[in-house]
Amino acid sequence: MFDPVIAPSGTLLGLLQRGRGDGTLHALTAPRAEALAALNHCVLRDPRHDWQLENRSLYYARLYLDLHGELDAVEAHLFDPEDVLDADESRTGLALAVLGHLASYGRRDALELLRGYAARGANWAWALDELALRDDDAGLRALAAPVLARFATDAEGEAELAATVRDAFEPRPWRLWADDPRPFVGARVRAAREAGSFDRWQRQMRPTGPRPGWSVRAVFEWAQQGVERGAALHVPAARCLAAVAGAEDRPEIVRAAEDGTEGARCTALRYLADSDDPDALELIEGAVATGSPAVVEAAVDAFERMRGPAAVDRARGWARRPDPLGAAAGRVLACRGGAQDRDLVLAALREAVRGEGPDAPTLWTLVDGAGRLGITCAAPVLRHVYRETASSHLRGRAARALAATDPSFGTGFAVECLWDCEESTREIAARHAETGDARVVERLRRLAADPAEEAEVQTAVRSRIGPEGTAV
Repeated sequence: MFDPVIAPSGTLLGLLQRGRGDGTLHALTAPRAEALAALNHCVLRDPRHDWQLENRSLYYARLYLDLHGELDAVEAHLFDPEDVLDADESRTGLALAVLGHLASYGRRDALELLRGYAARGANWAWALDELALRDDDAGLRALAAPVLARFATDAEGEAELAATVRDAFEPRPWRLWADDPRPFVGARVRAAREAGSFDRWQRQMRPTGPRPGWSVRAVFEWAQQGVERGAALHVPAARCLAAVAGAEDRPEIVRAAEDGTEGARCTALRYLADSDDPDALELIEGAVATGSPAVVEAAVDAFERMRGPAAVDRARGWARRPDPLGAAAGRVLACRGGAQDRDLVLAALREAVRGEGPDAPTLWTLVDGAGRLGITCAAPVLRHVYRETASSHLRGRAARALAATDPSFGTGFAVECLWDCEESTREIAARHAETGDARVVERLRRLAADPAEEAEVQTAVRSRIGPEGTAV
């Protein structure tokens, strides 16, 4: 999947792509055709950089409902000939998830689309998972024959079916089908379930990797073998080292951290940092100066995991370094620093935005730190991150930080956050949005009555609504 092209934040499309509450509010006042075109663009061209982390489906489904939107464009996308050529779930996953929410809201056309795609589409397993949560037993039973017809009846096909049943995200359809009296359905699914369970048992009986009794040297060799295969194993190797290493092995581990192979050096640095070894900080600094990119990354990660006061003190000295260790020091202070570190964290936040933009990975920790430390001077930077980032999760973190640093949050961004795509952001808004705005009161009531809303959001909403339905 290619990185999506995100429109400017001041446009309707850009707002909807980001999942901002203002996207919904602007769409409801824009010409309907324009709003639906922008909405379809988002649903058919997933704008998320990380679809496994960011939410959009409920946000877009609610907007389809508010706009009384037709699903012709979604249907054409799902059943386009490209579906046969591009089976990647990222092409159709968001559209199917949106249909699932619409089906929950009673949209029969969405339910029928899901059924048809589960029977004929390339990403049928996703559609089946959506139906497993929303369809009735009769609708699911009707899909047994077309789904099972996808698997050949030879040994290879049966093995593929067993793996699919074993790894199914939602098991409800397969359980229903296992009870089907038709031999080509019920008996076949039961056999596949048994084969999948046996395969899982066999894999558990054939573990790979370290064994009891391994030496420190053996753990280092295993980590290096991972490097040679292109697999980073230093994290599990460090855990193994904690199990097999004794006090007498420390000199060997320190030598590995100084000049061992890449796998051994990464493993040793991780182990020493996790052990709060007195030499860990010096070894980390040396690794950043002399190590390969993988060693530098492992050293920085190891440093950020250290919890002791020595690590925080060292971070204060490293925070102004113009290298990965300096950036890590800013994040350490954001997580574990005190009030005296506010200026350093603010400087790191500003530098990250200036140098890497509003989507820099380092901002996640720095934004949290600005809120934790109550850095009021950070509010302008946090507002910029909130507006411009394409990550709805980072925007939610910025909203949480603004709630702690910006006195205008309750009458400003908190209002639009009630329509945000992330439930955690809606929860923040429900706790902070000023009810003097009529839109806030109406939105709180609607969220309280929406069966699709998350429990945490509804709990926050109820804390703002009195027994007579009045806002408090």
